[in-house]
Amino acid sequence: MRRIAVGITVWAASFADVAVGEDIRATLLGTGCPTPVMERFGPSILIEAKGQRFVFDAGRGAIQRLRQVNVAWQDVEGVFFTHLHSDHVVGFPDLWLTGWLVGAGRDRALGVWGPAGTKKMIEHLQAAYEFDIRIRVGDDHAKPDGAVIHVTEVGEGIVYEEDGVKITAFEVDHEPVKPAFGYRIDAAGRSVVLSGDTRFCENLIRSAAGADVLIHEVVAPDSLRRAGVPPERVESVTHHHTSPEQAGEVFARVKPRLAVYSHIVMPQATEEELIPPTRKTYDGPLELGEDLMVIEVGGEIRVRRPGDSP
Repeated sequence: MRRIAVGITVWAASFADVAVGEDIRATLLGTGCPTPVMERFGPSILIEAKGQRFVFDAGRGAIQRLRQVNVAWQDVEGVFFTHLHSDHVVGFPDLWLTGWLVGAGRDRALGVWGPAGTKKMIEHLQAAYEFDIRIRVGDDHAKPDGAVIHVTEVGEGIVYEEDGVKITAFEVDHEPVKPAFGYRIDAAGRSVVLSGDTRFCENLIRSAAGADVLIHEVVAPDSLRRAGVPPERVESVTHHHTSPEQAGEVFARVKPRLAVYSHIVMPQATEEELIPPTRKTYDGPLELGEDLMVIEVGGEIRVRRPGDSP
């Protein structure tokens, strides 16, 4: 059931036995792709649960979006990467170093989780910024511990469990990128699943079973053609992403309380190019994500868009 309440979309539970607990809040920091546009920054999602904050992927502009939603960068517990495509990691150095240097500054190590190759990437970043870090510690009296990164390379299974928050990684199909992961966040009887980048994937469907919210990537082939993308490139891009019709099938089988599109390829894709095709295979609750959209997952699921009344 959907109703509008003071500028906020509310998806009420369609069943009476939803577990009572604290909310999980998901904020879409960036819903775009490599294309540099102002309305959709690079892919990044903030998850807040039981007083803990995590960023999943750190695309272009992630730290600016955190500032816009009044989340202090030094309060981010850690960053999870779904895979190492540049559009998912290019905002990380800014998040890491600015979060350490500006304002109160981070005074503890930053946790990073990601697929094989993450450790090597972070080691190279630390080497690239070694001069800056040394100067900041010496001249600006920045706290050395705040520049430290603790890296955990993940496989399938529970990758984080602390103070009532459990994060589980599951492999998805983003061929030729391998491994690539989605993540499931469980806390206080609530659950949010992030698809990461993937084609239609049976393992994602299994891993998302029983989830309250499923946030899924999508590619709009019509928008690629409309933008003049050569046919062979359209075929290549659509080959390793999920079409609206395919995503609809995923949603129909998972049956989340709310399905949300994010990481939209192309960012200029229109609602007409995404929603009607999805409705061919799925008729449940659905939102087209936008930057700074907030999804509060509780007994009811509340969706707030930029500019909505509180």
